Amino acid sequence: MCGRFTLTTSAAEVARHFGLDAVPDLHPRFNVAPTQDVATVRARRPAGSPGLEFRHWGLVPHWAPDRAGAARRINARAETAAEKPSFRDALRSRRCLVPMDGYFEWKTSGRRKRPHHVRLAQGELFAVAGLYEDWRGPGGEALSSVTLLTQAASPGLRALHPRMPVVVPLGAYTAWLDPDDVEGAAALAAIDPALGRTLTVREVSDHVNDARHDGPECLAAPAAVQGSLFDGSGA
Repeated sequence: MCGRFTLTTSAAEVARHFGLDAVPDLHPRFNVAPTQDVATVRARRPAGSPGLEFRHWGLVPHWAPDRAGAARRINARAETAAEKPSFRDALRSRRCLVPMDGYFEWKTSGRRKRPHHVRLAQGELFAVAGLYEDWRGPGGEALSSVTLLTQAASPGLRALHPRMPVVVPLGAYTAWLDPDDVEGAAALAAIDPALGRTLTVREVSDHVNDARHDGPECLAAPAAVQGSLFDGSGA
Protein backbone atom coordinates (compact mmCIF):
# COMPACT_ATOMS: atom_id res chain seq x y z
CA MET A 1 0.00 0.00 0.00
CA CYS A 2 1.16 3.52 -0.71
CA GLY A 3 -1.46 6.13 0.14
CA ARG A 4 0.63 9.23 0.91
CA PHE A 5 4.15 10.30 -0.02
CA THR A 6 6.65 13.14 -0.06
CA LEU A 7 8.55 14.88 -2.84
CA THR A 8 10.64 17.58 -1.19
CA THR A 9 13.67 17.23 -3.48
CA SER A 10 14.50 20.35 -5.49
CA ALA A 11 13.30 20.69 -9.08
CA ALA A 12 16.92 20.90 -10.24
CA GLU A 13 17.78 17.58 -8.60
CA VAL A 14 14.65 15.92 -10.01
CA ALA A 15 15.66 17.12 -13.48
CA ARG A 16 19.23 15.84 -13.04
CA HIS A 17 18.14 12.47 -11.65
CA PHE A 18 15.74 11.69 -14.50
CA GLY A 19 17.63 13.44 -17.31
CA LEU A 20 14.90 16.03 -17.87
CA ASP A 21 15.39 19.26 -19.79
CA ALA A 22 13.25 21.16 -17.28
CA VAL A 23 10.84 20.61 -14.42
CA PRO A 24 8.02 23.18 -14.45
CA ASP A 25 5.89 24.10 -11.44
CA LEU A 26 7.51 21.62 -9.07
CA HIS A 27 7.56 22.74 -5.45
CA PRO A 28 8.21 20.74 -2.24
CA ARG A 29 5.36 18.46 -1.22
CA PHE A 30 5.25 17.00 2.30
CA ASN A 31 1.96 15.11 2.16
CA VAL A 32 0.90 14.09 -1.35
CA ALA A 33 -2.52 12.42 -1.17
CA PRO A 34 -4.80 10.42 -3.51
CA THR A 35 -6.94 12.37 -6.02
CA GLN A 36 -4.29 15.12 -6.14
CA ASP A 37 -2.09 15.74 -9.17
CA VAL A 38 1.32 14.08 -8.89
CA ALA A 39 4.51 14.40 -10.90
CA THR A 40 5.17 11.50 -13.29
CA VAL A 41 8.00 10.77 -15.71
CA ARG A 42 7.46 8.92 -18.97
CA ALA A 43 9.31 8.48 -22.27
CA ARG A 44 8.30 11.04 -24.86
CA ARG A 45 7.61 9.92 -28.40
CA PRO A 46 9.11 9.69 -30.94
CA ALA A 47 12.46 10.73 -29.46
CA GLY A 48 12.10 8.65 -26.31
CA SER A 49 13.61 11.27 -24.01
CA PRO A 50 11.97 11.46 -20.56
CA GLY A 51 9.42 14.15 -19.81
CA LEU A 52 7.62 15.19 -16.64
CA GLU A 53 3.83 15.49 -16.52
CA PHE A 54 1.30 15.91 -13.73
CA ARG A 55 -1.43 13.28 -13.47
CA HIS A 56 -4.42 12.65 -11.23
CA TRP A 57 -3.54 10.03 -8.59
CA GLY A 58 -6.23 7.38 -9.03
CA LEU A 59 -6.38 5.55 -12.36
CA VAL A 60 -9.28 5.89 -14.79
CA PRO A 61 -8.92 3.26 -17.57
CA HIS A 62 -9.19 4.63 -21.09
CA TRP A 63 -12.29 2.51 -21.71
CA ALA A 64 -14.16 3.54 -18.55
CA PRO A 65 -17.54 5.25 -19.10
CA ASP A 66 -16.86 7.72 -16.27
CA ARG A 67 -14.38 8.62 -13.52
CA ALA A 68 -16.12 6.60 -10.80
CA GLY A 69 -13.81 4.33 -8.84
CA ALA A 70 -10.60 6.27 -9.49
CA ALA A 71 -9.97 6.68 -5.75
CA ARG A 72 -9.98 2.87 -5.38
CA ARG A 73 -7.28 2.54 -8.03
CA ILE A 74 -4.47 4.53 -6.44
CA ASN A 75 -2.46 1.29 -6.20
CA ALA A 76 -2.17 -1.81 -8.39
CA ARG A 77 -0.72 -5.11 -7.22
CA ALA A 78 2.33 -5.95 -9.34
CA GLU A 79 1.55 -9.67 -9.09
CA THR A 80 -1.85 -9.35 -10.80
CA ALA A 81 -1.66 -6.14 -12.86
CA ALA A 82 -1.20 -8.08 -16.11
CA GLU A 83 -4.51 -9.90 -15.49
CA LYS A 84 -6.69 -7.05 -14.29
CA PRO A 85 -8.75 -5.23 -16.97
CA SER A 86 -8.16 -1.89 -15.22
CA PHE A 87 -4.36 -2.19 -15.44
CA ARG A 88 -3.27 -4.70 -18.09
CA ASP A 89 -3.34 -2.33 -21.10
CA ALA A 90 -1.36 0.29 -19.23
CA LEU A 91 1.18 -2.31 -18.08
CA ARG A 92 1.85 -3.22 -21.71
CA SER A 93 2.35 0.27 -23.10
CA ARG A 94 1.75 3.11 -20.61
CA ARG A 95 4.38 2.79 -17.90
CA CYS A 96 5.85 5.70 -15.96
CA LEU A 97 7.94 6.58 -12.93
CA VAL A 98 6.63 8.50 -9.93
CA PRO A 99 9.39 10.51 -8.19
CA MET A 100 9.35 10.62 -4.40
CA ASP A 101 11.75 10.83 -1.48
CA GLY A 102 9.60 8.93 0.98
CA TYR A 103 6.15 7.55 1.67
CA PHE A 104 3.92 7.22 4.74
CA GLU A 105 2.38 4.20 6.41
CA TRP A 106 0.42 3.92 9.65
CA LYS A 107 0.91 1.30 12.36
CA THR A 108 -1.85 0.60 14.87
CA SER A 109 -0.58 0.83 18.43
CA GLY A 110 -3.23 0.49 21.10
CA ARG A 111 -6.12 2.76 20.11
CA ARG A 112 -4.21 5.02 17.76
CA LYS A 113 -2.48 4.78 14.41
CA ARG A 114 1.08 6.06 14.48
CA PRO A 115 2.34 7.52 11.19
CA HIS A 116 5.78 6.53 9.89
CA HIS A 117 7.87 7.93 7.05
CA VAL A 118 9.71 5.39 4.90
CA ARG A 119 12.71 6.60 2.90
CA LEU A 120 16.23 5.82 1.75
CA ALA A 121 18.86 6.26 4.44
CA GLN A 122 19.91 9.76 3.39
CA GLY A 123 16.52 10.90 2.13
CA GLU A 124 17.57 10.52 -1.50
CA LEU A 125 15.19 10.74 -4.43
CA PHE A 126 13.85 7.46 -5.81
CA ALA A 127 11.22 6.32 -8.29
CA VAL A 128 8.18 4.09 -7.93
CA ALA A 129 6.76 2.12 -10.85
CA GLY A 130 3.55 3.66 -12.14
CA LEU A 131 0.95 3.02 -14.84
CA TYR A 132 -0.86 5.87 -16.54
CA GLU A 133 -3.95 6.40 -18.67
CA ASP A 134 -5.32 9.25 -20.77
CA TRP A 135 -9.11 9.14 -20.49
CA ARG A 136 -11.71 11.10 -22.42
CA GLY A 137 -15.32 11.17 -21.26
CA PRO A 138 -18.47 11.08 -23.39
CA GLY A 139 -18.78 14.85 -23.10
CA GLY A 140 -15.22 15.41 -24.25
CA GLU A 141 -13.75 15.95 -20.78
CA ALA A 142 -10.17 14.69 -20.47
CA LEU A 143 -8.18 13.29 -17.55
CA SER A 144 -4.61 12.01 -17.27
CA SER A 145 -4.30 9.62 -14.32
CA VAL A 146 -1.82 7.28 -12.65
CA THR A 147 -1.64 4.34 -10.25
CA LEU A 148 1.36 3.11 -8.23
CA LEU A 149 2.45 -0.52 -8.34
CA THR A 150 2.91 -2.35 -5.03
CA GLN A 151 4.55 -5.62 -4.00
CA ALA A 152 4.98 -7.71 -0.86
CA ALA A 153 6.92 -5.74 1.74
CA SER A 154 10.56 -6.56 2.41
CA PRO A 155 11.14 -8.40 5.72
CA GLY A 156 12.09 -5.31 7.72
CA LEU A 157 8.95 -3.43 6.63
CA ARG A 158 6.33 -6.14 7.18
CA ALA A 159 5.71 -5.07 10.76
CA LEU A 160 4.61 -1.72 9.37
CA HIS A 161 2.50 -2.94 6.42
CA PRO A 162 2.38 -6.14 4.32
CA ARG A 163 2.71 -4.14 1.07
CA MET A 164 5.19 -1.57 -0.21
CA PRO A 165 5.58 0.37 -3.45
CA VAL A 166 7.67 -1.12 -6.26
CA VAL A 167 10.90 0.89 -6.18
CA VAL A 168 12.64 0.98 -9.58
CA PRO A 169 16.46 1.02 -9.52
CA LEU A 170 18.17 3.69 -11.60
CA GLY A 171 19.55 1.14 -14.03
CA ALA A 172 16.04 -0.15 -14.86
CA TYR A 173 14.47 3.23 -15.69
CA THR A 174 14.96 2.95 -19.45
CA ALA A 175 13.56 -0.57 -19.72
CA TRP A 176 10.56 0.28 -17.57
CA LEU A 177 9.71 3.42 -19.53
CA ASP A 178 10.13 2.01 -23.03
CA PRO A 179 7.26 -0.32 -24.01
CA ASP A 180 8.87 -0.92 -27.43
CA ASP A 181 11.83 -2.69 -25.82
CA VAL A 182 10.32 -4.67 -22.95
CA GLU A 183 6.91 -6.23 -22.40
CA GLY A 184 5.15 -5.29 -19.16
CA ALA A 185 5.76 -8.61 -17.40
CA ALA A 186 9.43 -8.63 -18.39
CA ALA A 187 9.87 -5.05 -17.24
CA LEU A 188 8.47 -5.96 -13.83
CA ALA A 189 10.79 -8.95 -13.61
CA ALA A 190 13.76 -6.65 -14.22
CA ILE A 191 12.99 -4.66 -11.09
CA ASP A 192 15.01 -5.95 -8.15
CA PRO A 193 12.69 -6.40 -5.13
CA ALA A 194 15.73 -6.32 -2.84
CA LEU A 195 15.94 -2.57 -3.33
CA GLY A 196 13.18 -2.25 -0.74
CA ARG A 197 15.57 -3.55 1.89
CA THR A 198 17.51 -0.28 1.75
CA LEU A 199 14.51 1.70 3.00
CA THR A 200 14.45 3.00 6.56
CA VAL A 201 11.52 3.89 8.82
CA ARG A 202 10.99 6.80 11.21
CA GLU A 203 7.92 7.67 13.24
CA VAL A 204 6.57 11.16 12.55
CA SER A 205 4.02 13.59 13.95
CA ASP A 206 0.25 13.05 13.79
CA HIS A 207 0.20 16.32 11.83
CA VAL A 208 0.47 14.25 8.64
CA ASN A 209 -2.83 12.48 9.35
CA ASP A 210 -4.78 15.40 7.88
CA ALA A 211 -4.36 15.38 4.09
CA ARG A 212 -4.88 19.16 4.09
CA HIS A 213 -1.55 19.58 5.87
CA ASP A 214 1.35 19.91 3.46
CA GLY A 215 4.30 21.46 5.28
CA PRO A 216 7.54 20.41 6.99
CA GLU A 217 5.58 19.71 10.19
CA CYS A 218 4.41 16.47 8.53
CA LEU A 219 7.95 15.11 8.94
CA ALA A 220 8.50 16.37 12.47
CA ALA A 221 9.24 13.90 15.26
CA PRO A 222 6.19 12.86 17.31
CA ALA A 223 5.60 14.76 20.52
CA ALA A 224 6.32 11.60 22.53
CA VAL A 225 7.31 8.17 21.33
CA GLN A 226 6.30 5.34 23.66
CA GLY A 227 8.88 2.81 22.52
CA SER A 228 10.01 2.09 18.98
CA LEU A 229 8.29 -0.27 16.58
CA PHE A 230 11.36 -0.54 14.34
CA ASP A 231 15.12 -0.53 14.52
CA GLY A 232 15.32 2.15 11.82
CA SER A 233 16.27 -0.24 9.02
CA GLY A 234 14.31 -1.91 6.26
CA ALA A 235 16.84 -4.72 6.08
